[in-house]
Amino acid sequence: MTRVLVTGGAGFIGSNLVRMLLERPDVEVVNLDALTYAGHLENLSDVADDPRHTFVHGDICDAALARDLMDGVDWVMHLAAESHVDRSIDSDHAFVRTNVVGTAALLAAALDARVGRFLHVSTDEVYGELPWVDPEIDEGPLFTEDTPLSPRSPYSATKAASDHLALAYHTTHGLDVSVTRCSNNYGPYQFPEKLIPLMIDRALRGEPLPVYGDGLNVRDWIHVDDHCRGLIAAVERGEAGRVYNFGGRSERTNLRVVEGVLAALGLDASRINFVADRPGHDRRYAIDDSRARAELGWRSHETFEVGLADTVAWYVDNQAWVQAVQG
Repeated sequence: MTRVLVTGGAGFIGSNLVRMLLERPDVEVVNLDALTYAGHLENLSDVADDPRHTFVHGDICDAALARDLMDGVDWVMHLAAESHVDRSIDSDHAFVRTNVVGTAALLAAALDARVGRFLHVSTDEVYGELPWVDPEIDEGPLFTEDTPLSPRSPYSATKAASDHLALAYHTTHGLDVSVTRCSNNYGPYQFPEKLIPLMIDRALRGEPLPVYGDGLNVRDWIHVDDHCRGLIAAVERGEAGRVYNFGGRSERTNLRVVEGVLAALGLDASRINFVADRPGHDRRYAIDDSRARAELGWRSHETFEVGLADTVAWYVDNQAWVQAVQG
């Protein structure tokens, strides 16, 4: 059996990862999550009784707990993080504590326990922003793993700090660490504060759909299942000290994404309400995932059009989940 410690496994990406790992009969998962506002046991209801899944309610900043949970672990897949940019603008304390201090506690525990592999899951936002192009008519430069880090929000700054710390543990201590950075995720079980589930929720409530600025900020979108398959490929086949980018090759303006949500619900764009832009709002992100394709044998499978339609349908069919996680 391969024993995997997943941090943040009750969150959006984490719960989908736990579910995918448990599809393998030779894997058992220890799932550590603090169950903050974005982590919910409802995300794990279908695997709650699986004997190969052990849920632990705890804080990654608890160094003693982290060390106890490392015993017998083959892989650590570290996803726990504060991740919402707007919240980091309002107050960055929780982001520094969880993303930096928490990562440091886990790395130290993994080193002491002689864990086989440590996968640190990060974001494309650490790279900063790219020159704007309209993805419907032009191609622009992409983030590669060698792009210098230039974070522009408190959230991305704390993630960049934790990336450096993780890679330093490899260089200094010889810990087998890989880092992954992904573009915007979407899919089932995403807390309804991120763009796609927020727009679905507002539309179903009959409320205006708030879009920052002119709506032309560009993001690359990856379905959470494609991302999770990439994480498993990285922990299985990734090289120590290496960074791997995962993207969906699906650049869209925010406005086009919101229009897609409305179209999937049979509504028109008159529901869109442009609001004051977010401070420091990065204009464009886009990922070059060539390294992951070449070295890990990974590629994204889900097209954005099909994935978005399926995601909208999932939220429509799972309103009880939406109400439960929103309290």
